[in-house]
Amino acid sequence: MFRRLVMSLVTLCMLVSIALPAFAAPSEVWPTKIRVGFIPTEGNADIKKRFAPLTEHLHEVLGIEVEAFSASDYAGIITAMTHKHIDFAYFGPKSYTEATEKAGAQALVMELNKQGQPGYTGIIIVRKDSDMKKLSDIQGKVFAFTDPNSTSGYLVPNVLFARDLNVKPEDYFKQVKFSGSHGASILAVKNKGVEVAATNNIDLDRMIEKGQVSMNDFRILWRSELIPGAPMAARRDLPESLKAAFAGAMLMFNANKAGINKLQNGGYQFTTDTTYDIIRYLKRLKKELAAK
Repeated sequence: MFRRLVMSLVTLCMLVSIALPAFAAPSEVWPTKIRVGFIPTEGNADIKKRFAPLTEHLHEVLGIEVEAFSASDYAGIITAMTHKHIDFAYFGPKSYTEATEKAGAQALVMELNKQGQPGYTGIIIVRKDSDMKKLSDIQGKVFAFTDPNSTSGYLVPNVLFARDLNVKPEDYFKQVKFSGSHGASILAVKNKGVEVAATNNIDLDRMIEKGQVSMNDFRILWRSELIPGAPMAARRDLPESLKAAFAGAMLMFNANKAGINKLQNGGYQFTTDTTYDIIRYLKRLKKELAAK
């Protein structure tokens, strides 16, 4: 029965053109355990707790042990895949492009927002009771990025500052900090640890739903265009049948309404590496603008 399930998942992936190389037969030797890494978007322990229903689902569908792993920063997850300490990972778009170069990561599925869109938006937030009403008001304030490998918490706002405002953060702000996670950035603004922070709408919604903050705490001064959704990626050297089965199991999780609610997203859809070419373009643009 298990092998029939694997075959059905492989067939499903083939029908929707997941763009993996030719599928190997299910007789490929799978590991007895897989480790799935999660970038700490809201802190190490919290992210593993939120993904617990998904890791249990993967265990049940794949028929092998599934262990969740996180790290103190985004680079820790990239490094873990580079050294084959993890097999699959939940990356942000920018950290995924870094992982493709350093760890041979291969995008399988991407996260949808609650409206079913394949992406999310970066935002810049301040306290609602602050005197900052527009983007130009943030000059000279204490600003928080998330992590150097964050898309909405670093890459996208840096392009905004360099291309649209023609400023360098270290010169434009009184102080620049790195919070380590989106949750930490959001709480830092609420608790007056920083005055301004870059984050995104999905993680702000998650903090609101957990009851840690309220939308009434914040004012959004800027919102980006849609950023491609966060991918679940595999190490490229894993058995093709395992990657296909993992992707199929991720799609099957869409039917688990309680689990999707726990994740606080809109489910998953298939994706490919080319989805993240826009992120590679933004990285090049940031580098070019910084050189001027």
